Amino acid sequence: MSEFSINDVGVKVGLEIHQQLATNKKLFCNCKQLESDEYFIKFQRKLRASKSELGEYDPAALFEKSKSKTIMYYANPESSCLVEQDEEPPHKLDEDARKTALIIASILKSNVFSEIYPMRKTVVDGSNTTGFQRTMLISQGGNFEVEGKSIGIQSICLEEDAAKNLGDEGSIRKFGLERLGIPLVEIATEPFEINPKEIKKIALGLGRILRSTKRVKRGLGSIRQDVNVSIKDGGVVIEVKGVQQLDQLEKVVEFEAKRQHGLLKISNKLQELEWNHNVDDDRKIVTKQFEKCKSKIIQNAIKKNQEIVSIVFKNMKGIFGYSPYEGIRLGKEVAELVRFFGLGGVFHSDELPNYGIEEKDIENLKEFLKINENDAFLVLAIPFEMMHTVIDQIILRIKHIKNEGIPIDTRLATQTGETKFLRPRPGAARMYPETDIPPILISKNELEDTRNNLPKSWDESIKELQIKYKINPQLAEQIFDSRYLELFERIVDKISINPTFVASILCSTITNLERNGLNSNLLQNEDVVKIFELLENGKIAKESIEIIFENIMAGKSKTIEEAMKNTSIEAVNEVDLEKFIENIVEKNQEIIKNQKERAVGPLMGIAMKELRGKASGEIINNLLLKNIKKKLQSV
Repeated sequence: MSEFSINDVGVKVGLEIHQQLATNKKLFCNCKQLESDEYFIKFQRKLRASKSELGEYDPAALFEKSKSKTIMYYANPESSCLVEQDEEPPHKLDEDARKTALIIASILKSNVFSEIYPMRKTVVDGSNTTGFQRTMLISQGGNFEVEGKSIGIQSICLEEDAAKNLGDEGSIRKFGLERLGIPLVEIATEPFEINPKEIKKIALGLGRILRSTKRVKRGLGSIRQDVNVSIKDGGVVIEVKGVQQLDQLEKVVEFEAKRQHGLLKISNKLQELEWNHNVDDDRKIVTKQFEKCKSKIIQNAIKKNQEIVSIVFKNMKGIFGYSPYEGIRLGKEVAELVRFFGLGGVFHSDELPNYGIEEKDIENLKEFLKINENDAFLVLAIPFEMMHTVIDQIILRIKHIKNEGIPIDTRLATQTGETKFLRPRPGAARMYPETDIPPILISKNELEDTRNNLPKSWDESIKELQIKYKINPQLAEQIFDSRYLELFERIVDKISINPTFVASILCSTITNLERNGLNSNLLQNEDVVKIFELLENGKIAKESIEIIFENIMAGKSKTIEEAMKNTSIEAVNEVDLEKFIENIVEKNQEIIKNQKERAVGPLMGIAMKELRGKASGEIINNLLLKNIKKKLQSV
């Protein structure tokens, strides 16, 4: 196994940023942008691939169709209508979305087209009820700067977002329609050669340009980064979707470059071997041979009436387990493909005996398959009706790696920074004209007016926040980059609270609770405003804010009032607080006698056990110090 160095493989990277727009309605209907888990309408569809206008099938559509999924849709009338259900033609393009797209294109110095043609992009994974996504190319070209480096823009599109995936149940895939049709811009950069550590800065810089318009949505899920990765001599560009966090970008690029270079090494190994697949001889049902196998995976599959199937690979011993770099193996590539069809995985001969499959099981299998020591095999559990479809795809993939090198995939980023197979890369056949929407004309006057009234830049916006609210540059950047900017301005403009304190609660306290696994989506904006109103009116102490937020974000309470009740938070009046502190001082005279004024530390700990969240720590500290001094003077 070799050590991988990303600097040796000639990596090129391109970013695709998908940013939801903060419009009052969806792109082609009047429905509100409303996140909800309540659904009152349910219907199902079976989507199929169709030929393009050139008479060709899109490979990604054909591959998705092979999974034979039935799609179940869930809808709420407040956030979707007959347009989302594909029972009514699309309405006129939303004007706010159109204007925002032109503003973004102008800021990025991109060349806007005078005529914009809506297109249909074939999508049959169920995320669009129509079987296609509506998209339109707004502009091409342009650039932006990050730390003195010019990053080129390839294209800017305006399109509708897909439905929300609610998960799979067997052959049923579920989607919620509240997100379907929300306007978003897709910005694709030109490919660039750069140190992977700088990719985050580029994505952050582009994100800040978008946020500076104050016309885009904020928060988790409102912006997604896809990354295109290629290496020297690879011959293909791999699209990796679903990079949610900027911190993932560097890891994803490094892993994908390593995977691609590793596949080229595996390809070279395969080319040294004589291997061809024989449909009649090299795939066998071996359920009977595994009836007494002790593997729980095998036995569970047999109980589900699945077949145990083996595929023979002549002269390929050691290839499935060969690992040119850590975590890169042909066996892993095949396993990802198998999981795409909803199967648990696959065993290969280079990793056996293992997983409950014993040496005697392997010997019986080899005897039945009539294979020798130089041959390899795969074993997988599969429903009979899917058997040949899945095996054909496995053979096609291995043949492609042998003869062509890197398969042209669309892949998905994982939380650990790796990538896994999602589907084949779509081809040109997936795009065709939208016949329900006329071309959109952009006049010179409209474009000139847009360019003359561009919003403040990110730097100008940060400076404005610093001056207006008297906060430091770091905090100004944090609040502007967060999803809480509008909420912050609403609070400090309405309530007489120190802006620095408000910003630190929104950017630090809530973020720290999120890092502990709590859900900030359970915290409504109205609750956040209310808690600062209670603080202003002396109904709660500063220290109680984190306690209340923690209770709501943990799902233990739904409202501020309920959280206060559950955590026994109630502000202590001045008289009761004074008596409580006097009582603590009276009970701890020995500590005061020994430590003098330093006794305020241990006594503060005693007091906060009872008063945390009920009174200000600063007031408690001052009262303790006052009463300790009084007690020392009376001695």
